[in-house]
Amino acid sequence: MSWQDYVDNQLLASKCVSKAAIAGHDGGIWAKSDNFEVTKEEIAKLLQGFDKPDILANGGVTLAGQRYIYLSGTDRVIRAKLGRNGVHCMKTAQAVIVSIYEDPVQPQQAASIVEKLGDYLITCGY
Repeated sequence: MSWQDYVDNQLLASKCVSKAAIAGHDGGIWAKSDNFEVTKEEIAKLLQGFDKPDILANGGVTLAGQRYIYLSGTDRVIRAKLGRNGVHCMKTAQAVIVSIYEDPVQPQQAASIVEKLGDYLITCGY
């Protein structure tokens, strides 16, 4: 399966994720949804936030030019929100999965889809 297939057939097809991208730890974008203009710089800042959450707590999470309020995170997962829409991201050994969900999808629905794919990629060495 290609990286684009993971975005299209695992994340977007779930209808729990409206926009998504998979990127490497260098910020390079491996695949993304058509309507998601996330930049390498935004991915790089997001990746820093896994190790230094204060960066995101102070400046928020910016994706495709939209700034979201940082809610919480660990060394594997970052959550952010803007109104009734939100962000759920998961870091794997070599990649980061970035997803946007929109109302009426609930945060836990998007989290389940993103983390299921993330756990699968980890088992594959990614």
